[in-house]
Amino acid sequence: MTPAPVTSRPHIAVGVTGASGAIYAMRTIAALLEIGCHLEIVFSDYGKRLLMDELGSDAKVDRLQDLLERKYGPAVQKGTFVVHSNKDLGATLASGSHRCSGMVIVPCSMKTLAGVALGLSRSLIERAADVMLKEQRKLILVPRETPMSLPALRHQVAAAEAGAMILPAMPAFYQKPQTIDDLADFIAGKILNGLGFDQHLFAPWKGE
Repeated sequence: MTPAPVTSRPHIAVGVTGASGAIYAMRTIAALLEIGCHLEIVFSDYGKRLLMDELGSDAKVDRLQDLLERKYGPAVQKGTFVVHSNKDLGATLASGSHRCSGMVIVPCSMKTLAGVALGLSRSLIERAADVMLKEQRKLILVPRETPMSLPALRHQVAAAEAGAMILPAMPAFYQKPQTIDDLADFIAGKILNGLGFDQHLFAPWKGE
């Protein structure tokens, strides 16, 4: 089967920053590719370091396709992706005329969260997030920090007031996870739901 052209795919931006939680980023990217999205991915410098620190020395951005296929299988080939430099403020994601329907920053460092909340646009990740807010598109921030300082809490409130969804990396346990991958599935599934997609990574709560 010939893959659908990029223009007909859902366009989603993914920012990866230096907060702990590389597995959440990778599972989210894989899950979005598995449903056929076209992703525009941006790693901060510490986001790149995060991959190697938490996933091993072979987890490098220039080997991302191979890493995804080895971990999650050939289903990731259903989607496509490009990687932008976080320093490239002239990239497509920096413009509201670029039809990207949503964005997730996973994991989202407190520095990045503050930059988004204050509209600083110091990097492509921050600028792309600002575009999502000003165009009233979906923006999901996935903070992974504990405990939270008062400034961090206030920045989350400010970002939420501006229109972002705050989706902390807090996996649930009602689905009886057996592995770390199960916990990553839960967060990725929640992110897909937040972006408006159906997910089959974990079974939803059905009550008694």
